[in-house]
Amino acid sequence: MQFVQNFPFMCILLTLICAVVTSVLKGRQARVLTMGLIAAVTAMTVAVLAYTLRTGESYVYMMGHFPAPWGNEIRIGVLEALMMTVFCFVMLFSFVGGLVPSIREIETTKYNIYCILADLIFLSLQALVYTNDLFTAYVFIEINTLAAAGLIMMRQKGRNLVAGVRYMIMNLVGSSLFLFGISMLYTITGHLLMVHIRESVAALAASGEYHVPLTVVVALVTVGLAVKCALYPFEKWMPGAYSNATPSVAAMLSSLVSKGYIFLLIKFYVRVIGFDVIRSLGVLDLLFIFGVLGMVMGSVHAVRARTTRMMIAYSSVAQIGYVFTALGLGSELGVVCALWHCAAHAATKSMLFVSCAEMDDACGGTHMRKDLRGAFYHSPLLALAFALGAINLTGIPLLSVFMTKVTLTQAAIGVGGRHMAIVLAAVAISTLLNAVYFLGTAVNLFVPTKPGDAVRPPTVRKNPFTAAALVGMIALNLAMGLFSQPFLTALADGLARFA
Repeated sequence: MQFVQNFPFMCILLTLICAVVTSVLKGRQARVLTMGLIAAVTAMTVAVLAYTLRTGESYVYMMGHFPAPWGNEIRIGVLEALMMTVFCFVMLFSFVGGLVPSIREIETTKYNIYCILADLIFLSLQALVYTNDLFTAYVFIEINTLAAAGLIMMRQKGRNLVAGVRYMIMNLVGSSLFLFGISMLYTITGHLLMVHIRESVAALAASGEYHVPLTVVVALVTVGLAVKCALYPFEKWMPGAYSNATPSVAAMLSSLVSKGYIFLLIKFYVRVIGFDVIRSLGVLDLLFIFGVLGMVMGSVHAVRARTTRMMIAYSSVAQIGYVFTALGLGSELGVVCALWHCAAHAATKSMLFVSCAEMDDACGGTHMRKDLRGAFYHSPLLALAFALGAINLTGIPLLSVFMTKVTLTQAAIGVGGRHMAIVLAAVAISTLLNAVYFLGTAVNLFVPTKPGDAVRPPTVRKNPFTAAALVGMIALNLAMGLFSQPFLTALADGLARFA
């Protein structure tokens, strides 16, 4: 085994150790340690990606070298390494971009707790991407849930506390459904390791045994993770949580936490059950229906939102709808589209939340969309970053989300029938609504104020951390748009070796 193959486990272990060490550090020390940790993990993940792209093969790392059922293992291939690389960069930019607002909004005595929770979010994300064991996945789902709820409540204000409690209640419901599902699956197959479950499920599907229990298992796991991803109509808890959190927390939750759950769901479909079995159970039709509804209804709510943060939060409902619609098509290209949109949305939504919060402050502390007129003349970089994210999510060519819509349309045409007509209509309606709220807000940033307009003076000065993070986010989004085809090819190759 080459040394680089140890990096994924070393990253998980290093993140866990840093979370423990951070508990005894003061705010500034905890902040520096967390930034250093994320940067180090990012560098090691890039090295793993380079290794997997060069070899083209997946490999299994057994922790302690003990085989199942006594030991645990993680599995790493092109798909895991590629997605984790994007997630690491988004995590780094989100933490750095929201650094100054988090210092301002979180009590000094509690800042190390904020860093601990951020470390735990990062830890659980790595575990969900790499793990090859279903019960381990459940453990880190719970860690993710508790850490995310704690991050939402860090500001210790009434709305944050309410949003945090609602987040925890709904996500614990999703976790419980997931636990019931894997418990039933363990009863049926006698295994928790994904590769062993796949062999048992294939034998059961061939014999026709346990068809109904297996359908119930898939339904429980699907609904559980859909609730945690805020798939329509389970999204009621999400807008308040994202819009009231600090900028870095909103960026991390919207860009990374839900994407970890989606990646786990895809892993469950492809590696645990097998996509052929999933198609035969009819669950994908429900995913498709609710995904399409989410694409449209999320955009409708975003149009009606009065504050910028609430608009961005509701747009996440629409973007999650794109992911589940692509999965619901039941084709390989649909899964590739879902994975691509997870990465594209993560890179874009983090940039929107970070730039939006600072832009609100640059325009006098407002949160209203209508009050952002002329924001470009207060802070050009913030306005440019927000505008880039806005036109990206609208689906302008040469950017990443445009490729989502192209790939989704191609997948729907490949499936044909009613699915094709519904997807084409939903993409058209959603794109039109995206243009109404995103392009309308973006254009307003560049409209100069008139002499008679009431203009609020800026309340917060620009800071180098946010500027550096936004430059990185802009570069990441442009790179993903301009080099989308190699990215999509790597996703397809990784998916072919994912089972």
